[in-house]
Amino acid sequence: MGAIEFVSPLQLSRIATEFRAKQHNTLWIAMTRSPYGRAQNFSRDLLLDVCTLHQSIHANGIAWVAAGAKHPIDYVVLRSEHPDYFSLGGDLAYFLECIRGRDAQALHDYAMLCADMVYDWSTTLNRQVTTIALVQGRALGGGFETALASDFLIAEEHSEFGFPEILFGLFPCTGGMSLLARRVGVHEAERMMTNGKIYSAIELKERGIVDEICARGQGAVAVEKFIASHARHHAARLMLQRSRYRVAPLSYEELRTVVDEWVETAMQLGEDDLRVMEMLIKLQKASVTG
Repeated sequence: MGAIEFVSPLQLSRIATEFRAKQHNTLWIAMTRSPYGRAQNFSRDLLLDVCTLHQSIHANGIAWVAAGAKHPIDYVVLRSEHPDYFSLGGDLAYFLECIRGRDAQALHDYAMLCADMVYDWSTTLNRQVTTIALVQGRALGGGFETALASDFLIAEEHSEFGFPEILFGLFPCTGGMSLLARRVGVHEAERMMTNGKIYSAIELKERGIVDEICARGQGAVAVEKFIASHARHHAARLMLQRSRYRVAPLSYEELRTVVDEWVETAMQLGEDDLRVMEMLIKLQKASVTG
């Protein structure tokens, strides 16, 4: 299958969409490449675009409007347009700017945007929609959290995952503990969030975190096959999906508490931690633009 071409009827600058009514009413969302010199991460612009798209979907009754007609959305697939990076997570350069400028409110506003995006993706949408993260490359920090927030996580074999925040004295701010604990339990989730390790897709498949692995370049095909199989018993699968989240719900109040504690911790970081953050920012830029 050739490369997927996306169009965005909302004219959003950092995401693009394609709705496939004939393929089980699937909405594909692509996070487009960052401007030259910026890491592939969750900038404020990208977060605002994702939230705008979610609002549009809800306003239309979990439907997609095309050519004057309204189509129900049964599946939503999130991927990155970059061939090697799903997402490197939060905007570390913005974190550093807020911390050095002592602007805790701006940092809190940013983190709540992240929390709102993840909560809607993992809790509100999936009452009626099955969400799938297609990871083709690195998913770190908030990128890993966003992938975990999906109902299903499909990864190409070269993909890597991890929570590097502990390297500069922080922790995931967008529900990483709750999202990971759903799949591996609280103690294992804490260990994975504090060891700074980068995990392969194969390792996470063995742990039950990644649902399916496919060959490099075959991610879109793998997702299409997964949806075709899932759709054969769509009603039953959707009811089981709802039941799963009733058993292990994601609390918005917990997300707010985590954001408050994360901002408090961030504003207390010392120069050694900030220098590590600066180094990671340089590495991110070099890896994405190099």
